[in-house]
Amino acid sequence: MANYNFFAMLSRMKYINRWGLMNNTREENIGEHSLDVAIFAHALVCIANKRFGENLNADRAALMGLFHDASEIITGDLPTPIKYFDPKIKEAYKNIEHLSEQKLLSMLPDYLADEYAPLVDSELSDKKLHIYVKAADKLSALCKCREELKMGNVEFLKAERSTLESLNNMNLPALNVFMEEFLPSFTLTLDELD
Repeated sequence: MANYNFFAMLSRMKYINRWGLMNNTREENIGEHSLDVAIFAHALVCIANKRFGENLNADRAALMGLFHDASEIITGDLPTPIKYFDPKIKEAYKNIEHLSEQKLLSMLPDYLADEYAPLVDSELSDKKLHIYVKAADKLSALCKCREELKMGNVEFLKAERSTLESLNNMNLPALNVFMEEFLPSFTLTLDELD
């Protein structure tokens, strides 16, 4: 009987920490981050469908969010300043990510590989939904930055500003709605959320 390692590898997401170059008051791993991205991507697509007449699959967007950083199980989380420092580094890292995605997919039996390929292989992802997953990824980063700033960690001040600028430049109506109607609640205490 064959033994496949795909799901065991995915379970290791909890060991890959994000924000490696930053002093964190609380570590965040890619498992936690991926859950946030899935929740935000689902919400953004629901908003796009209900408020802006889109007809997109919110459940699929959530799944894409869950798997969007799966390759980092193999590569680790390369800090953004390094990843985007130079076009050659960016291109090389994209190639490494793709090889890592293929490695993960090779850990599945053939009868499941086709099911997971569009979720794990970034080249096969739904391009319309990818925009929402990218926005959700940035939203998750913004929430992390603000959580750190709330704890008095000014190390995240520049990251918060640049992430907010990236979000504002996305020109995505559903994202604007989320940021206006839902994002302010993230600064509230538990008692204030009641």
